Amino acid sequence: MFEKLELMKQKFNDLTQKISDPAIISNNSEWKKYTKEHSDLKPIIEEYEQYMKRKKSIDDNLLLLEREKDAEMREMIKEDTQSLKDELKESEEQLKILLLPKDENDTKNVILEIRGGAGGDESALFAHSLLRMYTMYAEGHKFKLEIIDAIETELGGLKECTAMIKGKNAFATFKYESGVHRVQRVPETESQGRIHTSTATVAVLPEMDEVEVDIDPKDLRIDLYRSSGAGGQHVNKTESAIRLTHLPTGIVVACQDERSQVQNKEKAFITLRAKLYDYYQQQKDAEYKQNRKSQVGTGDRSERIRTYNYPQGRVTDHRIGFTLYSLENFMNGDCDEMFTALKIADQQKKLTEN
Repeated sequence: MFEKLELMKQKFNDLTQKISDPAIISNNSEWKKYTKEHSDLKPIIEEYEQYMKRKKSIDDNLLLLEREKDAEMREMIKEDTQSLKDELKESEEQLKILLLPKDENDTKNVILEIRGGAGGDESALFAHSLLRMYTMYAEGHKFKLEIIDAIETELGGLKECTAMIKGKNAFATFKYESGVHRVQRVPETESQGRIHTSTATVAVLPEMDEVEVDIDPKDLRIDLYRSSGAGGQHVNKTESAIRLTHLPTGIVVACQDERSQVQNKEKAFITLRAKLYDYYQQQKDAEYKQNRKSQVGTGDRSERIRTYNYPQGRVTDHRIGFTLYSLENFMNGDCDEMFTALKIADQQKKLTEN
């Protein structure tokens, strides 16, 4: 590991010189490439330098102990050495995590899909609750959530919804949310006060650009139609909504959120590229699909990942056996503790596999 880190440090120093070179600065594409590499290496090199400083301090303390005769001073040096050793061990673990293979999609924006599952109207209301939860979390963490398409029910629930989440490391933040979410609560429509169990499914897909997913126009059917829902006369007069059908796969996406047909088309294509990327990734080989099921994160859509139990005020993630007894806060977007636990569990799993 440390031989690898030394090579990375040499590369980092080389990149530091390159991004300050006027000849490279004048070449914008080359400069951007080097600055990204430099930025990716920086946290690893900073941690490695801290590790080496602590290691040198321990070596210096051991030399001091050989010469120091005063008992009180020797005890202080021993205590300081032990503290440094503890910090050194933590630093080594952090370096192992930083050196784990990066998910190339972590920095990308997210296409979020939420659908009501088993449970009729109650599942649609729960889907709406999940959308509200993610929206509040996004707002509190400088992400921007935009609705692309939504089909609402008469009771105010969501039959299905597609949204985009924009922001730094959006996919890295939300990727663990894919799967089946189960709710146990008394529905507002339940007169007997009985607890019902319902589900909603969540899919989190990375946004793909045109270069990464090429769509042949011959494979598409494009339909224009009038937006439904709020919008007054504009809804009745303008066919601004758009539906894309990818004929080879049968994947259908729609967007009616924007008044402009051009904007709706752009958003629909963003969603379609994300869905096609996910589809072809799963089709590529059986090994990929098996890995999806076995990892903490972007698991099989049919996997029940979490239960929201309202009578007990708890939320439990079944993948890592983690429970919080603060359901109300969680549904109001206070999800950091859960999201962090999932990230750590994923890292630990990858460390054991490596």
